[in-house]
Amino acid sequence: MNDQTLSISNLPDLLTVKEVAQLLRVSVLTIKRWGKRGKLPAIRINSRGDRRYKKEAVLWLLGIQQKTTE
Repeated sequence: MNDQTLSISNLPDLLTVKEVAQLLRVSVLTIKRWGKRGKLPAIRINSRGDRRYKKEAVLWLLGIQQKTTE
């Protein structure tokens, strides 16, 4: 999100690995591990397979929002 500091009030619907790591104050590697374990499912985009994470899933991990069943 450029030079802005991420805050819960201005989160985009899909977040990058780096943005999620910054919000949760963990390493990028931890976020990727959580994805593999199913704790924080990733959406793969483009041909490179870049990861994006739903805002709702991140908020659920923070205990701010109830998990939705999709």
